Amino acid sequence: MPVSHPSRVERLFIAELAGEAERYEDVVSEIKAIINENDGRLTTDERNLLSVAYKNLTNTQRNSWRTIDGFEKHQAARTSGSATRTLVLIRQQRDRIERELTGVCQDIVNLLDKQLVPAANAGEETVFYSKMKGDYYRYLAEFAHKKDRERYAELSLNAYKTAYKHALSTLEPIHPTRLGLALNFSVFYHDVRKSPERACHLAKSAFDDAVMTLDSADTIMEQTLRDALMILQLLRDDLILWSGEMQN
Repeated sequence: MPVSHPSRVERLFIAELAGEAERYEDVVSEIKAIINENDGRLTTDERNLLSVAYKNLTNTQRNSWRTIDGFEKHQAARTSGSATRTLVLIRQQRDRIERELTGVCQDIVNLLDKQLVPAANAGEETVFYSKMKGDYYRYLAEFAHKKDRERYAELSLNAYKTAYKHALSTLEPIHPTRLGLALNFSVFYHDVRKSPERACHLAKSAFDDAVMTLDSADTIMEQTLRDALMILQLLRDDLILWSGEMQN
C-alpha cells in the first residue's frame, strides 16, 4: 500500500506538536517541507512557527557561546604566558558552538534569500522576512572572528535598511512588525556598531511615532494593540538604559 505524504494541514499540526515538545529541529523540518511544496508561500501561523523555532535554536546556542566565552576570559586573566591546556579545551568547545551557530544562522538566511523573500507579498510579509535576515546576520556578527565580523555587520545593516524603508512606506507606526523591526535595528546599532546615539535616535523616533498613533487606538485590534504596547515598553526600557550610558 503506497505511503501518502502528509497534507499541509497535517504538517502544520506536526510542527505545532513539535513546538509544544520543544523539538525545534522538527518544527523547521516540517515548515521547510511546506515551503518546498507551496513555492515559498507560508501562512502567518506557519511563518510564526518557523520564526519561533529558529529563535529558540539560536538563543540556546548564543547563551552557550556567552557562557564559554566568559569562562575563557576568566581563565585567560588567571593565566600568564602561553596558553594552558584548560584554555585550549575551552577554546575547542567555543569553536564547536560557533560552527553550530553559524550553520543554523546561515541555514535560515539561505531559506530567506532563495525562497521566502522572493515569494513574499509587499508590506508586512516582506518587512517580516527582511527583518529576520537582519537579525540572523546580526547574530553572526556578534560572535564572528574579526575577518568576518564587518562583512556580517554590513549584511545585517543592509537587510535592516531594506526592511525599515519598506516598513515606513507600507505599515502604520503602531504596527507590531514595524515596532519590532525598530527595536531590533536599534539593538544592532547599539550592540554591533557600538553607537548608542544612533540606537537612541532610531528607538525614540519609532516610539514617538507610535505613541502619536495611539490617539486612534479604538480602531486597532486588541491583540495588535497589546503586542504594540509590549514592544513600546521594550523600546522605552532600552532608551532609558542607553541614555544613561551616554551620560556616563
